[in-house]
Formats: sequence, C-alpha cells, structure tokens
Amino acid sequence: MTSKLHFIGPWQRLTLTVWSMALLGLYFADIDVISLEPWNEFSRMLLGFITPDFFATESLFHALWLTVSFALLGVVCGLLIGIPLAFIYQSAVVAGICAMVRGIHEIFWALLFLQLFGLSPITGIVAIALPYGATFARVFHDILQQAPSQTGQNLPSNIDRVSGYVYGKLGHVYPLVFAYVRYRFECALRSSAVLGFVGMPTVGFYLETAFRQGNYHEGAALLILLILLVGSISFWAKRALMPIYLLLALFSLPPMGAIDGMLIWQFVSHDLLPPGIKAIVYGHVAFTDGLVQCFHWWQRLTIEQALPATAATLVLAITALGATHLLALTGYACASRHRCGNIGAGAGQLVLLLLRSTPEYLLAFIFMMLLGPSMLPAIAALALHNGALIAYLVSRQDASFIPSNTYKANSDHFAFEILPRIYPNLMSLLFYRFEVILRETAIFGVLGIATLGFYIDSAFAEIRYSNALYLLMITALLNVVVDVVARRLLARQLPQGVNLGQPSCIS
Repeated sequence: MTSKLHFIGPWQRLTLTVWSMALLGLYFADIDVISLEPWNEFSRMLLGFITPDFFATESLFHALWLTVSFALLGVVCGLLIGIPLAFIYQSAVVAGICAMVRGIHEIFWALLFLQLFGLSPITGIVAIALPYGATFARVFHDILQQAPSQTGQNLPSNIDRVSGYVYGKLGHVYPLVFAYVRYRFECALRSSAVLGFVGMPTVGFYLETAFRQGNYHEGAALLILLILLVGSISFWAKRALMPIYLLLALFSLPPMGAIDGMLIWQFVSHDLLPPGIKAIVYGHVAFTDGLVQCFHWWQRLTIEQALPATAATLVLAITALGATHLLALTGYACASRHRCGNIGAGAGQLVLLLLRSTPEYLLAFIFMMLLGPSMLPAIAALALHNGALIAYLVSRQDASFIPSNTYKANSDHFAFEILPRIYPNLMSLLFYRFEVILRETAIFGVLGIATLGFYIDSAFAEIRYSNALYLLMITALLNVVVDVVARRLLARQLPQGVNLGQPSCIS
C-alpha cells in the first residue's frame, strides 16, 4: 500500500506564494539609502524621544481635541452613509461604488475637497466619512449575513417587520457591530492626525512642522501624546460619554466658512473635465476634434504617469506584504504568553501598541527623514504598522487557547502546538489587510515616492484637476481589481472547506 505524502500544505503554499511575490517585488524596488548621514540624524531624533518637550507646541490640547473631533464626526457621518447602504449592498452597483470610494485614501479625498472648501472642517470630516461609510456598508452587510435565521421563526406571528428584524437579526450581531465601530474610531484617530499633513489643524500638522524643522524634542512629545491618545481609547471612549463628546466636537469646531456654490459648479463643470471634452462642451472645437484631443491627453497621461506609477505602487505593496508577514510572525511570537510568559508577553504587547498606534504615513515620514526618499522607508513603515496590528489581533486569539499538559514554553512546543492553530487566522488577516496596504502605498507618493500619490499630488499642485481625477480613478480601480484577483487566487490554492476568515475585524 502506497500513500502520497503531501509535504506542502495549503498554508505553506500561500506562504511560499507571498514570499515569492515579495522577493520579486524586492528585485524591482528602489531601496537605496540616499541620506548622507542617517546615523547622525537618528541620534538627534533618539535624543528628542529621550527628552521630549511637552510645552513647546502652542494650542497643543486644542490640536489633540480637534483630532478627536474630526475622527468622531467623520465616523458618525460615515455611519449615516454606511448603515443604509449595508441593507442594499447585495446590489452589484452599490457594492462597486462602495469599493471605488473606499479604494481612495482619506488624504486624496482631503486634497480633492480642499479645492472646494479650503481648510474648512468640512474637508476633514467628509474626507474621513466617505471611505469609512463605504467600509461600514461592506462590513455591516457581511456581519448581517452571519446572523442566524432561526430566531425570526420563533418570534410571535403578529409581530411587525421592523421589530422582527431588530430582535431576530440585529440583536444577534449588535456586539460585532459595536466592536467594529469602536475599532474604526481608533482608525479614524490615526486618519485625523494624518490629515494634518495636508494642512488640517490636527496634531499631524504640528508633527510635520516639528520634524521638518528638526525640532525633535517637540515632535517626540507630539508623537507620544498621539500614541497615548490612541492607546488609551478603551479608558476614555466610553459608550455613555460619546454623545457628550459629539456635542462638544460640534461646538468646538473652527468656523466653517461660506460655501461658494459658483466655485463648486466651476470645479465640477469646468475644472474636472478633460481638455478635449471641455473644448466640446464650451463649443471651442468640433466634436471629432475634441475627441482626438481627449484621446491624446488620455494616452499621454496613461503612458507617462498612470502605468509607471501603477507598477511602482504594486511593487511597493507586494514587497511590503512579505515584510508584513515576517514582522507579524515575529511580533506574535514576542507577544504570546504561551511562548514568553506573562511578563515577556506584556512587554511585547507594549511594543505592538506603540507600532500599531502610529500611522503608517507618519512612520514613513520619519524613516524618510533618516534614509531619504526611496521605497525602503515606505516598506518599513507599512510592515511595522500592519505587522504589529496583525500580531496584536492574533495574540488576543492566542490568549484563549489552553495548551496540553505536556506543553513547555519553548520554541519547539510553540511551533508544534500553538502556531498551527493561529497561523490560518494570521494569514487571513494578512490577505484582508492587503487592501489597506495598497491604499497606504498609493499615498506615500505625497512624500516623494513615485507611486500614484506622487502624480496625484503634483496634479493638484499644478491645478490640473482633470489629471488628478483620472489618476484617482486609476487608484480606486487598482484597489478593486487587486482585491478581487487576490481573493480568487487564494481561494483556488486552498482546499475545499478552508475559510479565509471574516474581514469585519480588520478592514
């Protein structure tokens, strides 16, 4: 009797696929260290973190409160958008529109609305609300699909439809919905801080100014306060206090300013139109000549900017995915109480908290000051933040495991008994997180890396809004296509019955 030994299982195949793609991406990636004296700058930065100056920034607490206000109002507006859409998300049109909207990062939305509302609070709130609303629609729809259908059959026959839906369906998934909203609020705090890099009066504005001017004592203090703000969210963001925070946020926002309807109409009907189409609409050229102009504009923009920027974005994202996998494994191993004990795991959790509480954009900004404008700072930032987040999530699952009586806290027993139980969920989180990695990769162009964000930021700076709109659409489509292709490829590699997990916890 012969038997065929399967030396490579489904999770090993997925791991090899990730690392093969990452090594291929690393071959094409620009990872040169351009900075002349990185260690000198690093020593100055380290000294700043050792001796932070918490009194150097004027209006510090006001900036922190505005960070919370933009995050809270953005999440509330996102809920107002996402909850109704969740009930009709099964529509292909609705799902497609939501995928496009959430495929564009908050910074890009802010750059777009800056042209309409300037540095108004509307810009920051709407920039968070739109992608978050699209994300809420998808995740809430997925959560509702998990609700059992048997409960509704046991309700009284004369109950109205609204009450039946609330008690028979929503009652089961409410804890999941609330937990996800709380998680998105934590993400919104990071997004709100990052919006300061495009001029919004949040803590990110002062962070960028301090680090660019070399005031590392001040910058370190601001970063520490941001990490404490995000890390202590479970202590101050109590459910009973949220209505009070919401009212305070509404009354403490800066002045909105007047909304110029003519400016908005000019932007939509003139500035966003491609050159040839604009000439046709305003009767400057014949219809055929306008189409020819539009085609030449599209061809030049696609060949010179869209295609090379898309390739650079994919190379950076795929390379960062492999680095994220490595750091997620390392971080989890250092934060598992089954391997490191309670004290060691506590220290590991603290490091994970510091890394996951710092936005990727801010990490990339700091690394770029040390290493220069290459892909290396972006890869490091994406891997550290996302790897820490994945490691944190799987370490929570690790805490619920009860090992066997023969288990010993060493690497051999850990790799044999604990890691195989965790690894499927770790890989699921990694692949669902790839959509976020791709979105973050695109915006690193604002820092000077030649991804899609570099050309989008340049188009806004040069007042070429039609170019910016086209590149934004490319960014959104890239996120949608890569997400769909990745899911299908992964599903083919897994055996029947293996589930990649639920995206609701980490989208």
